[in-house]
Amino acid sequence: LMVWLRRTTHYLFIVVVAVNSTLLTINAGDYIFYTDWAWTSFVVFSISQSTMLVVGAIYYMLFTGVPGTATYYATIMTIYTWVAKGAWFALGYPYDFIAVPVWIPSAMLLDLTYWATRRNKHAAIIIGGTLVGLSLPLFNMINLLLVRDPLEMAFKYPRPTLPPYMTPIEPQVGKFYNSPVALGSGAGAVLSVPIAALGAKLNTWTYRWKAA
Repeated sequence: LMVWLRRTTHYLFIVVVAVNSTLLTINAGDYIFYTDWAWTSFVVFSISQSTMLVVGAIYYMLFTGVPGTATYYATIMTIYTWVAKGAWFALGYPYDFIAVPVWIPSAMLLDLTYWATRRNKHAAIIIGGTLVGLSLPLFNMINLLLVRDPLEMAFKYPRPTLPPYMTPIEPQVGKFYNSPVALGSGAGAVLSVPIAALGAKLNTWTYRWKAA
């Protein structure tokens, strides 16, 4: 009974953690981070999303030992974000008010790495973490290019509770760096590896807790 209960609890946690991960992206009060700031701080977004995805995805993938769990994790995040998008749309906001981030392809690369290396944990951390960091900015920039200008949505539908220091500003991309995708991919690839290692270490701690 205890074995069944602990396994069921962990599979439930996959859903709970994935849902809460999306909250870091789409909502902070009335502030829609991704849509408002995607062009202005795309690098910051890319790094935060790469690391957030990889820590949860690798944790649960190593816990189950089943390639495909990372994609399952990212799919839950995506579905929840689409539910939130629909909720805003039902309130009268335009369809492009929330641009749903693209997590699934990067998670699939992590799963593929784990499967191709015959469930090698260290390969998943190093190769999979790198692939997640490299690919996520690319997929999300393609996603943004298919959406109407997010800044137009930001200025047209201001948030009444938005603090002044969070007010969307016009992007100054060329002033600081020439390619937000390249910079986001480079930084994401470097940072996603230690964060993936952290996710794997959390898995070890969980097993110790279960054995206690």
